[in-house]
Amino acid sequence: MTQLEDRLSKFDLAIQAKQAKAVGIYPYFREIESDQDTEVVISGKRVLMFGSNAYLGLTNHPKVKEAAIEATRKYGTGCAGSRFLNGTLDIHLKLERKLADFVGKEDAIIYSTGFQVNLGVVSCLTGREDYILWDELDHASIIEGHRLSFSNKLKFKHNDMDSLEKQLQKCEDGRLKLIVVDGVFSMEGDIADLPGIVALSRKYNASLMVDEAHGLGVLGEYGKGTCSHFGLTDDVDLIMGTFSKSLASIGGFIASSNEVVNYLRHYSRSYIFSASSTPASTAAADAALDIMMSEPERIDNLWKLTNYALKGFREMGCEIGRTSTPIIPLFIRDNNTTFTIVRELFDAGIFVNPVVSPAVAPHDTLIRFSLMATHRFDQLDYALETIQKLFRAHGLLKS
Repeated sequence: MTQLEDRLSKFDLAIQAKQAKAVGIYPYFREIESDQDTEVVISGKRVLMFGSNAYLGLTNHPKVKEAAIEATRKYGTGCAGSRFLNGTLDIHLKLERKLADFVGKEDAIIYSTGFQVNLGVVSCLTGREDYILWDELDHASIIEGHRLSFSNKLKFKHNDMDSLEKQLQKCEDGRLKLIVVDGVFSMEGDIADLPGIVALSRKYNASLMVDEAHGLGVLGEYGKGTCSHFGLTDDVDLIMGTFSKSLASIGGFIASSNEVVNYLRHYSRSYIFSASSTPASTAAADAALDIMMSEPERIDNLWKLTNYALKGFREMGCEIGRTSTPIIPLFIRDNNTTFTIVRELFDAGIFVNPVVSPAVAPHDTLIRFSLMATHRFDQLDYALETIQKLFRAHGLLKS
């Protein structure tokens, strides 16, 4: 064993992974052998999928698949270069205009992934003497973005406006201040206190960026996101979105004023130095956006399912925190028990995702249960009944 291998084998996660595999409860990298739908096939077994981020259930929509196929026929499988040089297609520009109009901003640019958006935007907007303020539960891509920045970083308590204000008060006058938050938090499923954040951004002359990865297709008019939900689009300076959730593809975008987007086109390194979004993924996202706007009944059904599930989990005594969205955390608060229940649910025909340390604190481990607009109520009923039985057996239900 080399020195590198020896050192890496001793890290907690590596040890935990080996232990979980040894007892048959390792829950990651399960091989899916079918399309992404409300049911998937894993190792020849059909299971209900309650671990997907495809909130509108569009990954199998015929129009989305056909758009991807036609784009591949016309443009090939890739662009063989960055947007900055030889990788800009007319369909990239078309989708950027549609996205900017959709979220209510002057301009937008597309990145190859949503992670690259946050990495490339957060890292380059502010300078050494400026400030980035971020919610402690922001997505990992936001955290990695501000790590790359030379700016001062100030973390505030989750959705805590008193904590945010105290951090804003530490900032020097005349310096840029950028507040970055998730619109919908990806693990806990709760919604950012955007009215409170906007009020403080005005008071302290700060700019505001909202990550709408889990808000698009879920909240707001036609699924325009958290900013639309609160009627605060004009008060938010930058709106980020991803294609890998409701838009049934891979990629991401940032929308803002002409000045901000033009700056990012020339300074955002994850945009300039990455190959551009493939023709298929671009066309698929474009088609999904059209469907999202033309079929609002999908969002209506998603909320019927969500409200039904939230009521069911609360009535059975599950601890689900502050969620009010299709992302429902089922708190277990122990790594091994979380792994065990995920395995038992899989054996019962239900796929869910474990969230354990270090992604969350050891006492905050949970199962992330998420809904799609295409789920049926009989599928949801089976999941609720099965979870109730297993959680009761593990002593996890409140009386």
